[in-house]
Amino acid sequence: MPDALRTAAAYAWRVIVVAVAVYSVFAVLGRFHEIAVAVFLGLVLTAVLRPAADLVARVLPRPLAVAVALFGSIALVLGVFALVGEAVAGERTTLVREFGSGIERIENWLEQPPFRVDPEALTDVQSRIGRLLSDHRSAVVSEALSGAGRLVEVLTVFALALFCSVFFIHSGDRQWGWFCSQLPLGTRERATVAGRAAWRTFTGYTHGILLVAATNAVLVGIALYALSVPLALPLALLEFFAAFIPLVGSPIALAVAAVVALAAKGPVIAAVVVALIVVIGQIEGHLLHPIVMSWAVRLHPVVVALSVVGGAVAAGVVGAVAAVPLVAVVWSVRQALRKSRLSGSQSPSGPESPSGPESPSGPKSPAGPENPSTP
Repeated sequence: MPDALRTAAAYAWRVIVVAVAVYSVFAVLGRFHEIAVAVFLGLVLTAVLRPAADLVARVLPRPLAVAVALFGSIALVLGVFALVGEAVAGERTTLVREFGSGIERIENWLEQPPFRVDPEALTDVQSRIGRLLSDHRSAVVSEALSGAGRLVEVLTVFALALFCSVFFIHSGDRQWGWFCSQLPLGTRERATVAGRAAWRTFTGYTHGILLVAATNAVLVGIALYALSVPLALPLALLEFFAAFIPLVGSPIALAVAAVVALAAKGPVIAAVVVALIVVIGQIEGHLLHPIVMSWAVRLHPVVVALSVVGGAVAAGVVGAVAAVPLVAVVWSVRQALRKSRLSGSQSPSGPESPSGPESPSGPKSPAGPENPSTP
């Protein structure tokens, strides 16, 4: 048997075993995807609110500081949604009138050169849509009812995420220390190194993507308000949430804004909004991501794109949001373990004992920047 074939076979069966293990893990997560999503959201909330809770804990007891951080963030989010709802309600009459006239303008525009669409074809499309909705009214009602049940699931997931974040923020470092103490002595140090690297990368990505999303939302809101496009505030909020999906989220949100501008203000303003898509994309791709995200997520743009698409195929919108931080965390853990192994092999005294200062049984202060406080 040739040595090359022996080597290829040895690599092949090991790769198959690893692939089966990874597939099994994701199959289990898919089976309990509500719990997995809740834990992920709890980690996101912890990464966002832990610094605020640590700051408040300097003057208040830790439990009270956690409560202040959580209830303050909830009040802020509810206030933003209330402001958006009030803006939509206040513009409802104007929006109905503008969209009605905007649809007529779009039809007239399509009937003119270079499109020359037959007016009867447009009328036929509208009548077909009406007949389709009336013929499938029961299906629409059932979908609405299933959507109501889906809403209950979403609220349950958010409640579980909030519940997990309370304990993660309050004593996540102690929970991680307890977990590491249950591992064999030979793996505790590697688990500590991996946990520190994973949490540092995850918090860096979370803070960075929040800054990028907020910057995009502010730029889009100012531009749409200056162009007198209706629903500027809700569209800016949509841009904020869409920016959590790298590369593709922001263009999709701005495409929605372009459709609104086309219906309300005509093709010229819509063309300006399309140009805004290009400008925001250039700012995000060449300024915000390199400056804000490069220190936390050291991934090539091709890897980011493949991760987003793969996550979307595997788990929809949630997978697209979680794919990039997951890949970044895995890569960071791999680099940290490799660096630790190399430094340990070069050290004459070998790696540190698990009972040293980096041991899980003796974590640093929760307020420390290098604290392995991953929940």
